[in-house]
Amino acid sequence: MEVFRHFESQKKPCVMTIGNYDGIHLGHQSLINQVIELSKDKGMQSALMTFEPHPREFFQPNEAPSRIISLREKLEFFESKGIDHVHVIRFDELFANLTAGDFLKILKENLQVKLLVLGEDFRFGKNRVGSLKDFIEAGIMVTVATEIQLGNSRVSSTRVREALSNANFNEVQALLGRPFVISGKVTHGDKRGREIGFPTANIHMFHERPPLRGVFAVKLDNFNGIANLGTRPTIGGAEKLNLEVHIFNFSKDIYGKHVHVTFLQKIRDEKKFKTIDELKQQITLDVDKAESFFKHE
Repeated sequence: MEVFRHFESQKKPCVMTIGNYDGIHLGHQSLINQVIELSKDKGMQSALMTFEPHPREFFQPNEAPSRIISLREKLEFFESKGIDHVHVIRFDELFANLTAGDFLKILKENLQVKLLVLGEDFRFGKNRVGSLKDFIEAGIMVTVATEIQLGNSRVSSTRVREALSNANFNEVQALLGRPFVISGKVTHGDKRGREIGFPTANIHMFHERPPLRGVFAVKLDNFNGIANLGTRPTIGGAEKLNLEVHIFNFSKDIYGKHVHVTFLQKIRDEKKFKTIDELKQQITLDVDKAESFFKHE
């Protein structure tokens, strides 16, 4: 899979889909699958365009939604599906002011887009004035994606965020078609967990604002453990969210490794304890709850 950060000119015609793809839920996956199938049928390249940052982070930074998935995790997923090339476009003032006509020209002339797979409410260009009929009038074929329903409602990133904030991991898995995972590199921390008897793997997250926090039963790759996703209020506190995983019965050196943490059940909210001894007592209870969860899983 080739990844482009600009509108580099392409030589081969392609079938493309365009969107934010936060979460890559079942609706997103349906779009991607259609792109791959149509590209094979028509002998074209499969392509996807996404944006960084999320447009709402640009327009309304204080009101933007939390991130379900990081850019790196998106790219890992796209590659696993077999997309030929992905255009990661920086959403900035220049792009926000791009007219619908100029965007159409880029798709046709630079990117060789012959067919688009999009939702029926897709809009583009400055002030969102462009619609699907503009693509068709410009000579780009459009396939309107079927809306994916789960229960009585449409599958959406908003539903995934709500399920995550409520720690409803069964619904999250149903909406994503897979468990919720945060990936990152294991880095050296301040070793405070080791000092209180619960050594942790500190995960450098690419997520800036995941839609959940607290203490969870997790798997780090294939190993059972317990994770704290928060700001460590009892031990000094932190300015940004940290993900720390205590792996049960584990003594291997995994510093520098890229790992995947799967969230399975919430144990409790994060809280500040008056003393380190109170924190240690609570972590002991948390570990018991997590181990009990894995026994009955």
